[in-house]
Amino acid sequence: MSRSTDSQKAERLNAAHGLLARGLSVAEAAVLLSRRFTLSRRQAYRYIEAAQTLERPVPVAEPTTAVTFKLPPSLVDAVRARAAAETTTISDLVSRALRAFLGEAGGNG
Repeated sequence: MSRSTDSQKAERLNAAHGLLARGLSVAEAAVLLSRRFTLSRRQAYRYIEAAQTLERPVPVAEPTTAVTFKLPPSLVDAVRARAAAETTTISDLVSRALRAFLGEAGGNG
């Protein structure tokens, strides 16, 4: 069995939050969550438990795709240094830079 992605986890957590917000009991919400996402009851209860601590739904990240391309070593060094200085990942830094370049600075990722 494969692990859930961050997007899947967020979607399930938001579904659990929504069920509780509708006034369902923990047991009812766990049954529905288990059926909807084909989860074990135990895992459904874990999502319900985590959802009880939320004030509002969590953002669902857009799925990502790996991309390989070549850059000059000096540019790679600069990107690594900038990412470290901003305490973020290279992927996040490059994604934000590309979104800004493409005029989508307000997007996720």
